[in-house]
Amino acid sequence: MIMLVLSVMLCLFFPLIAFAEENAAIENIKLANTRDDLLVYFDVKQAFTEKINHAVLNGVPTAFSFYITLYKTDGSWFDKKISDIQIKSTLKYNSLKKEFSILRPWKNEKADVTQSFEEAKSFMAEIDNLKIIPLNQLVKGDKYQLRIKAKLDKVTLPLSLHNIFFFVSFWDFETNWYLINFTY
Repeated sequence: MIMLVLSVMLCLFFPLIAFAEENAAIENIKLANTRDDLLVYFDVKQAFTEKINHAVLNGVPTAFSFYITLYKTDGSWFDKKISDIQIKSTLKYNSLKKEFSILRPWKNEKADVTQSFEEAKSFMAEIDNLKIIPLNQLVKGDKYQLRIKAKLDKVTLPLSLHNIFFFVSFWDFETNWYLINFTY
């Protein structure tokens, strides 16, 4: 009886442990400021699974959306949203030229181009120097909370391609919300 219970528990929890190791996560969150603006830096780790890599190398465009929200907190139930930003990075592979094009409109107007898949993935998963809010909109001594989330955008393919690229439905990810509390 004990072996049966132990076997069932192991079967139930082992997949959860294995799955947890493959989840995308936001790491290395840093807040900084210039003379005029509050900036954020962060990385998304484990965003590229084997299925996503396979899809990208087969020419399926990949887009990550990042959601960054700043709240003024005062200890009550209702925090005041003071900044709400959504940005998107898009990765496309050109198999004829054997190069990756990464479009990050929030960073620069033209696409970054590289022949290295590792560099392309790095461009997609790193956010740096993202302006959150002008410092003159923050009050010295007040408490704030920054919330960050990343999501792989779903790919919409023509109906005839759904049978060929059946794996696309299995490669979406969405991170949890990551919270940073700070006093300005």
